[in-house]
Amino acid sequence: MEKQKKAYKIILSGGGTGGHIYPAIAIANELKLRFPDAQFLFVGAKDRMEMEKVPQAGYEIKGLWISGIQRSLSIRNLLFPFKLVSSLWNAMRIVRKFKPNVVIGTGGFASGPLLQAAVSKGIPSLIQEQNSYPGITNKLLSKKVEKICVAYDGLERFFPKNKIIKTGNPVRLGLLNSEDKKDQAKKHFNLVEGKKVLLVIGGSLGAKAINELLERELDYLNTNNLQVVWQCGKLYYEKYKIYGNDKYVQVHAFLNNMDLAYAAADFIISRAGASSVSELCIVGKPVIFIPSPYVAEDHQTKNARAIVNEDAAILIAQNDLEVDFKSKFTQLIVAPEKQKQLSENIKKLALENATKDIVDEIEKLLKR
Repeated sequence: MEKQKKAYKIILSGGGTGGHIYPAIAIANELKLRFPDAQFLFVGAKDRMEMEKVPQAGYEIKGLWISGIQRSLSIRNLLFPFKLVSSLWNAMRIVRKFKPNVVIGTGGFASGPLLQAAVSKGIPSLIQEQNSYPGITNKLLSKKVEKICVAYDGLERFFPKNKIIKTGNPVRLGLLNSEDKKDQAKKHFNLVEGKKVLLVIGGSLGAKAINELLERELDYLNTNNLQVVWQCGKLYYEKYKIYGNDKYVQVHAFLNNMDLAYAAADFIISRAGASSVSELCIVGKPVIFIPSPYVAEDHQTKNARAIVNEDAAILIAQNDLEVDFKSKFTQLIVAPEKQKQLSENIKKLALENATKDIVDEIEKLLKR
């Protein structure tokens, strides 16, 4: 029981999107269960959503002045060298003052400077890489950190093979038994009996192309006896909330009870961010992925393809939605065998113990 008494100091850094923030919070929660006396500090990017979401989860966070390089010609790129120097200097100051026993990076703008500061001080560090195609920051840092926890096969193309551990991505608690909550979910969303449920999720901020698709196809979905739970994102809620006046359509800016949303669904349309993909493997419902083409290295398409290659989901490229959506979706909803096959195959890809397995690796670093 001695390890429980140890007051470790732990820094976690990840942000920019929910896909980097929620894994970091899930890891912190598991560490807190094992080491109740541990001290935690998150480091994020100023003005990004982690500055709000992390304190909501009960953790302290400090912000760095950092952002990514814009892929288009942008005045903001001129600021990048100054931001990088500023964030490296501040990251060094945070590490020096807090004196962490271990540092964990889950991706996002701030994790680069923070991990660089940690490894330069010889502090044991670990990367949790969510995607099937890593970004440039993690590729550069992989040579310096002790361990890299990944969710996909084949990442030795990018990372030193001896450092890779396949753990999967952390997912939100409550998703593991979401199917047991079907009745609760129907009541929560006030769903109509006898109509199948389509859940549409476009990420925490929303997805313009998916929202436009829904707006176009609501009549088609209605004629196919479907009711829709539509998470349009907070950026788009004012525009699309009017469609929620329909008895069979619900429009939400954000879904706080994702376990119930997944439990209610018969079919799911989703972006293919790494955390979403990991959650959907555990949920095990028929999924149509519409990857965002705007992310670095087109990694959402690569994430989705890794699932589609196992005959475990359907992929429609954003540019092909007008041409392909109706035909592909119709083929799915009229074919119970296809639905069953996709559900069974995607469940086989689930890595349900990811959070515990990652924290096992962190614990080994702490014990050194």
